[in-house]
Order: sequence, then C-alpha cells, then structure tokens
Amino acid sequence: MNNQTIKPTGCCPVFDPKLWDGKEVVWKDKKFIKDQVLTVFYIPVNFGAVMTRATKKVEEAGGNFVDGLVLSESVSKWKMDVCLAVDKEIAGAENVKISGKFISKVYEGDFKDMGKWMAQQPKSRYVWYTTCPKCAKVYGKNYVVIFREV
Repeated sequence: MNNQTIKPTGCCPVFDPKLWDGKEVVWKDKKFIKDQVLTVFYIPVNFGAVMTRATKKVEEAGGNFVDGLVLSESVSKWKMDVCLAVDKEIAGAENVKISGKFISKVYEGDFKDMGKWMAQQPKSRYVWYTTCPKCAKVYGKNYVVIFREV
C-alpha cells in the first residue's frame, strides 16, 4: 500500500506474509473449534454465517481467536471443514486439537487462482484465507496460505 500504515478494519487482522511464507509450522495439540461450511462444487455458500456462529460461541465462552487463523479443508464438492484457532476449550462447540509438521506457503491474488496454487503444493492439507473479501479490498491484498504436511 505504498508505505502507508494499514489500519485494521476491526474484522480481519492485518496479515503479514513474511511471518508465514516458507515457514515450518509445528503444532502439538493446538486448540481449534471445528464447524462445517456448505459448498457447491467447492465454492463456499454459508461461510459468513458459520463464522458468525463460531464467533458468538467463542465470545459467550469468554475465549479468543488466535492469529485470526481459520483453516479450511475440503471434504467433498459439497462440504468444507473449518477449524478456528482458539485459546481455550469452547463450550457448545466441537473442540479439536491439531498436531503435525507443515510448511506454509503464502500466495497473493484472486481466489480463481486456487487450483493453480494447490497444484504447486503436493500433500496440501489446509488452506487459510487470511481475510474476508471486504477486508482484502480495504487492505489491497488477498493473501492465502496453504499448509503442506511434511
């Protein structure tokens, strides 16, 4: 953004790709809450509603999201699992823990390039869409992180 300070929107945090690009990420029992998004041929339909529902559960439990980290994993053409990083167990949510070693790769561009990016990441497991479309427009960048299991 031409050396200007990027002001947070209050929705999605400002993403710094240098913190994630080409990094080895090791999680041991990292806390997440899991939900499902309806998709039609892999295109999310109710992503916003699922995020709103998850946010309400986290707030009601007095918890916090960690790093704005929302991992997506396509289960089929019709369903996508989403795991939101949290700082504690959340009552009324499906609590899961993720362990593993991953290499993260940051991409920037339009979502239509997703197929090309995924082809570059064999054994990819999770995708992190770092900002919603509205915040990506405000920030001037649309970053996507793909985690490849190693």
